[in-house]
Amino acid sequence: MSKGKRRVFSREFKLSAVKRALSGENVAALSRALGVSAGRLYGWCQHYRAGGGEALRPACRPRKGYGVLDLEGSKDLATARRRISELERKVGQQQVELDFFRAALRQVGGARQPSDGPGGRASTRSSRR
Repeated sequence: MSKGKRRVFSREFKLSAVKRALSGENVAALSRALGVSAGRLYGWCQHYRAGGGEALRPACRPRKGYGVLDLEGSKDLATARRRISELERKVGQQQVELDFFRAALRQVGGARQPSDGPGGRASTRSSRR
């Protein structure tokens, strides 16, 4: 096989290799038997876990919707909107807490007695005699 030519594997080939790997067969031995690198085989397994058999498309073809969130066509639109609402509420709550702590920090900073510089007397006397 020449170095410049890419091998293209069919979806069926990839799917059978992935199923064999996921069933517990030794990946190194399987990759040698199939003539595929172990890294490529692990990549196919990762794609299969993420998107099933549809994620194992032939090379040079874009994956339809793979890694893209399509909210309008999704059957989980209500779930996604509910999650967005929860996250927006959480951001609002964090903003309220942040404002509270900023105000408390300003108040504590103003109540402290200024020191007379380095080596100055402390505001309270030492317990030593």
